Amino acid sequence: MKKVVATGTFDIIHPGHIRFLEEAKKLGDYLIVIVARERNVRHKPKPIIPEEQRVRVVEALKPVDMAILGDEEDIFKPIEELKPDVIALGHDQHFNETWLRDELKKRGINAEVVRIHTREECELCSTAKIVKRILKLAPERLEQMKRL
Repeated sequence: MKKVVATGTFDIIHPGHIRFLEEAKKLGDYLIVIVARERNVRHKPKPIIPEEQRVRVVEALKPVDMAILGDEEDIFKPIEELKPDVIALGHDQHFNETWLRDELKKRGINAEVVRIHTREECELCSTAKIVKRILKLAPERLEQMKRL
């Protein structure tokens, strides 16, 4: 059985996440998703959704066979334990592939690193775009809710 690992924050699930996970699943037989811990998210704003809730939602997605929270201290610890055959990276994930391959090699992890370039094109295919839209519509929606 060929195990694939995909990682990400998966804050507000959108079609871009679904496409990434569908493409990752095509790389093997069993897809495990490592959901980033809040404290490890440093390259973008902290997630809105609590980590336990994010992992539950990700695990419920059709392409996903298993979802776990990442390690708070060492992002490679779950990879060492899972021993995947493939690590799938999304088109916009911040990992430098050369650095990642070097780190895996140092730790004796023999996994192929695959960058998935396929992306979903839609108006709200990013968490940042969804948040911006919510903030733009918030005053109007609050007024509507007051009238209910």
